[in-house]
Amino acid sequence: MFTGIITHIGLIESIDTRQGASDFTIRPGFDLSDLTLGASVAHNGCCLSIVSKSTETYVVTAAPETLSMTNLTKWSLGKRINLERSLKIGDELGGHIVSGHVDGLAKLVSITKDGEAFRLRLQVESPLHRFIAPKGSVALDGISLTVNEVEDHYFGVSIIPITWLHTNLSDRTAGDLINIEIDRLARYAARYIETKNS
Repeated sequence: MFTGIITHIGLIESIDTRQGASDFTIRPGFDLSDLTLGASVAHNGCCLSIVSKSTETYVVTAAPETLSMTNLTKWSLGKRINLERSLKIGDELGGHIVSGHVDGLAKLVSITKDGEAFRLRLQVESPLHRFIAPKGSVALDGISLTVNEVEDHYFGVSIIPITWLHTNLSDRTAGDLINIEIDRLARYAARYIETKNS
């Protein structure tokens, strides 16, 4: 489990694709001494397990299903990746509960400067749009954000300066596809209502 609070930016050092899967070598920018093999780290919101490591880099494997659901196929050498290590009991929950299981992709429609902040407008396809509500939570590339407004398949979020500077959102341009994980509570609430009304 994760909180959606990005702690580091990693760099893609190498990509090895074979039989539909991809191995990514990541330079994470944090101390790897206590990172065990099999440990989970969120990469742009996608939970991936460490399969090998050196003193400064580690390797994760993305299976075909993961590649089909996320923006990992757009990763390239030198690309900056949002990282968050898994939550430990007793850690501060600064964002919201994020599983690291990406639900799909949201298309970044526009970025607008709003004082010192930025407003992002995104489009998400059915059926995920049903789970996004004003003032609800959503994880975009692993970042816990509050939804400002919703209009059919479109929604907006505000990005404060510290989030803009300390994540890879500042690398984004209109048209980019962003990993989205909807709030688990929203999914369960919608399922309950559907079951109750059926």
